[in-house]
Amino acid sequence: MTDIGPSRIWARRVSFAALVLLVIFFNLLPLQTLPRSWAGPDLLMAFAFAWVVRRPEFVPPLLLGGLFLLADLLLQRPPGLWALLMLLACERLRGQSRSLRDATLTTEFLGVGSMIILVSLGYRFVLALFMLDLPPLGLALSQLGMTLVFYPLTVFLTHALLGVRKATPGDYDSKGQAL
Repeated sequence: MTDIGPSRIWARRVSFAALVLLVIFFNLLPLQTLPRSWAGPDLLMAFAFAWVVRRPEFVPPLLLGGLFLLADLLLQRPPGLWALLMLLACERLRGQSRSLRDATLTTEFLGVGSMIILVSLGYRFVLALFMLDLPPLGLALSQLGMTLVFYPLTVFLTHALLGVRKATPGDYDSKGQAL
C-alpha cells in the first residue's frame, strides 16, 4: 500500500506546472527563422493526457485550465478555445482513468489517440465556424500525426524520468480512500 500525502501531491502539481511552462518556453524560442512545411508535436497535449490518465489527482482541472489559458495567450491562439477543448478532453479521460489503469498501452493509446483527433478536429471546426484564420491543413495534419507518434514517448518519459506511474489497486490517497 502506498500513501500519497498532500505534500507529494502538491510537489507533483508543481512539477507538472513547471513542465508545461518549460514546454511553452521552448515553443516561444525563435529556434528557426524560416517557416517550415511541417509542425512538431503538441507536447502540452501529450503530457497533459499522459498525466491525467496516469494520476488524475496530480493535475486538477483548475490547474489545467489556467496553464492552457496561459498557453493560449502566449502562443497567440484564440484565448480560451484550446484551453476549453483540452479541459473537456482531460476531464473525459479523467473519468476513464480508472478503466484505463488496468488497460494495456495499446488500449490507452487508442483512447487517448481518439481524444487527440477529436480535440484537433473540434479546434478546426470552431475556428471555421467563427470564420477565423485556419492554420494550413498540412501543418494541422502534421501536428496531429506527430502528436500521435510522440504520445508513447511522453508516456515513457512521464513514467521513467518523472516517476508518474499508473495507480495500482493498493494505492490510497491522503484521506485513506482507494485510488
